[in-house]
Amino acid sequence: MAFDTLDFDIRDGVAWITLNRPGAFNALNLQGIKELFDVTTRIGSDRSVRAAVLGGSGDKAFCAGGDVAAFAADPGGVESLVKEMTFYLHAAVSRLAWMDVPLIAAVNGVAAGAGLSLVACCDLAVAADHARFSSAYTRIGLSPDGSSTYFLTRLLGTRRAMELYLTNRVLSAAEALDWGLVNRVVPGAALAGEVAQLAAQLAEGPTRAYGGVKKLLMMAPNDSLESQMEREARQVAELCTSADSIEGVRAFVEKRRPRFTGR
Repeated sequence: MAFDTLDFDIRDGVAWITLNRPGAFNALNLQGIKELFDVTTRIGSDRSVRAAVLGGSGDKAFCAGGDVAAFAADPGGVESLVKEMTFYLHAAVSRLAWMDVPLIAAVNGVAAGAGLSLVACCDLAVAADHARFSSAYTRIGLSPDGSSTYFLTRLLGTRRAMELYLTNRVLSAAEALDWGLVNRVVPGAALAGEVAQLAAQLAEGPTRAYGGVKKLLMMAPNDSLESQMEREARQVAELCTSADSIEGVRAFVEKRRPRFTGR
């Protein structure tokens, strides 16, 4: 199925999602958010997908956030529009966060507003050296959405997250790396290759174990030590019977590289 606002492809076990509205800095309109939600549904139900990449088209913007022009076009209907947009956006983010498949943000330019939220919700983030990061919500009199108040406080801490929201400070790629918002910064020309290499590595890994890691880290800030250790015990015991665990243990004993299938 073709999409109007994004490109979607699955190659060698990697799902590639590219926001494709370069004339609008890949801003998310209602249609784009619905298409993103559709894609997350497909990834979550396709066992052939072992890793995923989220990026933006062009070299100027990853995603400039919500389509503010659509808000201005119909002031009387903007409340209903925003409720519908956040419904689908938040459902998409939830599916991305809880799926076993690891998700990489390929930040090829500006990430602002909901674009910053999308970077924060990804499991790993690689940024071009010209990328820039900003909350931008309060600049137009809005509060954050798209999960950033959940993920940014965990990644950056409350003080730094608050600074981004209240001052609309723009972080350079180097500052984002220093703050812990991204994992790597590479020259713009090297971004695609760096992300492809990382995605290929993850696509050969134990997908269910990756999912276990994601779930444990999502729950860790909300629980006591004992509750979290109980969750760890149940998770690792469950994975012991998986095909990948059996293969991993066997490969370790036989001193060879494991051949994981994601099951």
